[in-house]
Amino acid sequence: MRELSIYIHIPFCVRKCLYCDFLSGPACGEEMENYVNLLLRELKEQSIFYGDHRVISIFFGGGTPSLIPARDTGRILEQVRGGFAVADDAEITVECNPGTATAEKLENYITYGINRLSIGLQSTDDRELERIGRIHDYGSFLETYRLARAAGFRNINIDLMAGLPGQSTASYKKTLERAAALSPEHISAYSLILEEGTELYVNRKRYTFPDEDEDREMYELTEKVLGDAGFHRYEISNYAKEGRECRHNKVYWRRGDYAGFGLGASSMVRNVRWKNPDAQADYAACVKRMEGWETQDVSFVETLRQTGRCEVQPLTVQEQMEEFMFLGLRLTAGVDLEEFCLYFGKSAEEIYGKQIRSFEEQGLLERAGKRLRLTPRGIDVSNVVFGAFLF
Repeated sequence: MRELSIYIHIPFCVRKCLYCDFLSGPACGEEMENYVNLLLRELKEQSIFYGDHRVISIFFGGGTPSLIPARDTGRILEQVRGGFAVADDAEITVECNPGTATAEKLENYITYGINRLSIGLQSTDDRELERIGRIHDYGSFLETYRLARAAGFRNINIDLMAGLPGQSTASYKKTLERAAALSPEHISAYSLILEEGTELYVNRKRYTFPDEDEDREMYELTEKVLGDAGFHRYEISNYAKEGRECRHNKVYWRRGDYAGFGLGASSMVRNVRWKNPDAQADYAACVKRMEGWETQDVSFVETLRQTGRCEVQPLTVQEQMEEFMFLGLRLTAGVDLEEFCLYFGKSAEEIYGKQIRSFEEQGLLERAGKRLRLTPRGIDVSNVVFGAFLF
């Protein structure tokens, strides 16, 4: 059977963070209940298309998935297990914001078979948290982390951010050290990106951001501090204890099949990409059109289009090759050159020989056995390298 990862989008949050451009926003209890019911219908109707797949990971993202009642999370998982072949050892992750998960809710998660928690900390400096509009302080994060461990979670990720307004190299180092000292199994450390349309972008002139040198220092500190604490870097922005790499995210980087459910959720299955509508009314209409569609004698791609999915894109072989290279090179292990040849019937050197030789000569790419990977210098300018593999 083919492997499949499932992403479930929960678009609700207490308050939108100032840097956030994700599809999310506040909602009342009735809106949440109506949305969950739509999500359950979508999962039920669409499971018919994945009979040849085995689910190896499930990821609740958002928004703040921990904001909905625990019983609804349980209902969603029950629907997934009832319609899909879920592996016994599937990785099941819920994103959680401090202050939105009680001890009872976390214990319920364990009962439902959720075995991984991803907690959004971002910073251990309360002033920095306030500047970016987070709803919590460091103390409430520590309490949520303690409750998660007490509930039985043995696989926890902590999200951190660098380049925040008013952040110094010293304060970022303290955040790294404090997070590492808690000994989570995984740490994601991303640099802030000012996205157009967000409140932080609109009001950016009111803030002082780290300059280029400070940003560089923070970048270098991340690998050193986390490396010294026993975390290995397996992707440009992700660090894990041995054996604790995020299975779900690696599916994206390795171009595995993933199906997204919920408002605006993206999918890529059988080399076809699509996404659900972003507007609630359009999403509801889309789910309604899905009902009974398995009886229609049309292709998979046509099914997607006629049921109202957006940006339906069957990927050309060229696009598949591009993604294989620039997504795979995000992983520190790099891309498997033999796998490229088996998949496409041509070697990577036949297609990208000029780029590969040039970057090897510049010390940005190197070979490790049958793999091609970024060097430490290559990671520093990874976007330049990635861009060269786009025709």
